[in-house]
Amino acid sequence: MSKSIFYHAGCPVCVSAEHDIVNLIGAENVEVVHIGQDRSRIEEAETKGVKSVPALVTPNGNVLHINFGASMADVKG
Repeated sequence: MSKSIFYHAGCPVCVSAEHDIVNLIGAENVEVVHIGQDRSRIEEAETKGVKSVPALVTPNGNVLHINFGASMADVKG
């Protein structure tokens, strides 16, 4: 099974959601991408359908937007 990808921007909402996701599905099952630090991954996230962060992209390609923290437009600045 492929890993899920959890995208976030480092805000308190995102960090809290990251901890919950890792606790729920296990660190071995999720790749955490901090797009505030790795801005090269913003386009990838948008291509996968991420409209806001925090968001979890499942192995099947479903995008689960979690507790709105910031829009991708805000993240891109």
